Amino acid sequence: MKIALLTCEKLPDLLPSDQLLIPELAKHNIVAKAEIWDNISVDWSTYDYLIFRNTWDYYEKEEKFNLWLNKIEQLGIKTLNSLSIIKENKHKFYLQKLQEKGITIIPTLFQEKTNNLNLKSAIPNHWKKAVIKPAFSAGSYLTKAFDISKIDTINQEYKSIATEKELLIQKFIPEINTEGETSFIFFNKQFSHCINKKPAQNDFRIQVQFGGKYTIIQPSKETIQQAQEIVNCFPDNLLYARVDGIIIKNKIHLMEVECIEPDLYFSLAPESLQRFTTSLLQLIK
Repeated sequence: MKIALLTCEKLPDLLPSDQLLIPELAKHNIVAKAEIWDNISVDWSTYDYLIFRNTWDYYEKEEKFNLWLNKIEQLGIKTLNSLSIIKENKHKFYLQKLQEKGITIIPTLFQEKTNNLNLKSAIPNHWKKAVIKPAFSAGSYLTKAFDISKIDTINQEYKSIATEKELLIQKFIPEINTEGETSFIFFNKQFSHCINKKPAQNDFRIQVQFGGKYTIIQPSKETIQQAQEIVNCFPDNLLYARVDGIIIKNKIHLMEVECIEPDLYFSLAPESLQRFTTSLLQLIK
């Protein structure tokens, strides 16, 4: 069997932690190779499966990525996660559906494309601070936290962006600075491990490139069950899913569910690589 581990031009050989998948899969007679998703020279029909791993520029190439997904679908090539999951998960309005199913999400406004962005009328009066970002994004792309006193400035800044992109406007939760963001990682819908990520001082972004600190933790049984219920909302198989949220009084307040290309923190949880591989084998047999 031949599998492509999908990546991007910035990481042609994958992250070091994801590179470990290649020898691990070789133990099971699976030939795995890193492939840049938008490399036009690749013959995708030579692969049995495509696995999304480090496609970390898809949100910068929205139209191109959508066309590529359609091409893979037309070729009939199997992917993990499935194309139906990828197509839904790449646009963060999926959070609306989860909210309708009873999942507690960070208070969020879902702003459709508009030529007349008016944050002042959209944001509730009791919000003191908010975060704004495109619905099709990752890695804090075009993301800003702002005090409501600066709303006119932000409105002007995002006015042109709103004509081209749907936006999420979320209430700023101060616990992000004290409790951090917690990520629950699941393989084949089974809980694997959990990581807490705290931002650098005077920042709200938890990504390591902005100074975020990552620690493996053992969450409570109650929060694992809450994360499990979120994962179970997805009807399709999931090779992996990462449930990201802020835990307040032992309750997950969901920020997002990453099903496309999340870091799975193999290096922080050594046995997770084997769990990922076992889940992959279960799904392709």
